Order: sequence, then C-alpha cells, then structure tokens
Amino acid sequence: MVSTADIRVRGNRGISRRVVPVADQTVRLGEYVTFIFRAIVAIPYTLVYYRKHVIRQIAEMTFGTKSLLSGGGTMGIVLAMSLAAAMMLGVETYRGLQLVGMTSMSGMLAAIANTRELAPVVVAIALAAKVGTGFTAQIGAMRISDEIAALDVMAIRSIPFLATTRMIAAMVCVLPIYMIGLLASYISTRAVVVWFNGESSGTYDYFFHLALTPTDLLFSATKAVVFAGIVTLVQCSYGYFASGGPEGVGQAAGRALRTSILAIGIFDVIFTFGLWGLVPQIPGLGL
Repeated sequence: MVSTADIRVRGNRGISRRVVPVADQTVRLGEYVTFIFRAIVAIPYTLVYYRKHVIRQIAEMTFGTKSLLSGGGTMGIVLAMSLAAAMMLGVETYRGLQLVGMTSMSGMLAAIANTRELAPVVVAIALAAKVGTGFTAQIGAMRISDEIAALDVMAIRSIPFLATTRMIAAMVCVLPIYMIGLLASYISTRAVVVWFNGESSGTYDYFFHLALTPTDLLFSATKAVVFAGIVTLVQCSYGYFASGGPEGVGQAAGRALRTSILAIGIFDVIFTFGLWGLVPQIPGLGL
C-alpha cells in the first residue's frame, strides 16, 4: 500500500517538475533584459573608452570578414530580397487595384508600402541572418572558451566591449544598405507596374512623388537603424549566455535568429503605429 507520505512526496515532485522550468525561464529572461539594458546604458562609456574597437567593427562589417560588400555580403542579400519582395508587391498591388479600376494609384501604394514597411524589415532580416548570426557564434565561442571570463579578470567590461561596440557599428553600417534596398524596391515595383503591365509612367510617377515625403523617409530610416540595434543586442545576448560547447553555440545561433525575426515583427507594428498613427494619412490627398 502507498502511504500518505509517499503520495505527498510524489505530488511535491510533480509540482517541482512544473515550477522549476518556469522559474528557470523567468531567470533567463531577466538575464537577457539586464544584458540589453546594460548594453544600451553603456553607449557613452563605449564611445569614450572603446571607440577604436567600434571603428574596427565598422571596418570589418563593411569591408572585412563580416562583409556587407565582398562576396555578395549583406548588401547583395538585401538587394536580392528587396527586388523580389518589391516585385511581388507591385504584382499584387496592380492586380488588387485593377479589380476596382484604380490602377493609376499604384505609384502611391508603392511609395507608402516600400518606404514604411518593406525596406526596413527586409534590411533588418538580412542583417540578422548574415551579420547577427556571426555575432552570436563569435561571442558564444568566446564564452565556452572562457575568453569572456578573461576579459572580466582584466577589468575590461565585457558587455560594452563585446555587445555595445557591435550594436553601434551595426546601426552605423545599416544606413547604406538600407538606402540600396529602398532604391531597389522602388525600381522593382516601378518595373512591374510600368514596364510589364503597361501603366502610364507619368501617372505612376505623379502619385509616387505625391505620396513620398521626407518625413516618411526619415521615419523609415529610423526604423531601420533601431531594428539594427535590436537585432544586434538579441544576437549578442544569446552568444553571451551560450553554454554546452560548440553544439550549444550552434543552438544559440538558431534561437537568436528566430527571436530576432520575431522581435522585428513586433517592433515593426509598434513603430508603424507610433510614427504614423493608428489611422495613417495619405500625403497629398487629404486622406
């Protein structure tokens, strides 16, 4: 027969099996939030004491092994993704407006959609996939080989040195590839609507320039820069807390990429509503 004490012990074990994982995940979430907060607060300190390392990170991301340019790099990926995504945008925009006989408004929708949503999101995803995973692997390798512990022993603040420097470099380097991606998306959408579907180029350009404003471009660039910072912090945090040897670093890189894409989607909605309002207006049309 099973005694009352045995039943109580088994019940406590069952509760522990349910509570302990939740507690562990809560602690881990707190570690990530603390890491991100410390990395952001350390920006002035990093620019003063680690500015040479920031410059080196910018050089590596633009012309070195992180490669925004060489071998196709992030710039090539952004160019290809922007062309493909904007082409589909042009196809579906034209088809949708054709159903209601308003294909002349294609230029207006292309200017709004490409500027406010497509270009910043494409750049952020490409940055996460190409550069961000490299950050996770680098910092994770340093963690499992005790190099981060060595930095702490030498009184080098590891979070500003490893994460904040990369965040600043990514936010600086994202602007040129963002502009390339935005230009590619404009060209691709116009090619689909004007060249392939035979829409009037004058009408398209008129509504395109009517809807495109400097404020939209500024807000769009702001989204791209902030997304670059978010992606870098997420990727660096997963590398910083990696464990379990090389296998653990690989798993951390995969989780970091998934979390980065999810964060991009969430913050894209927040920034769209925050910058353009819950009921956005169409420039030049009074709507």
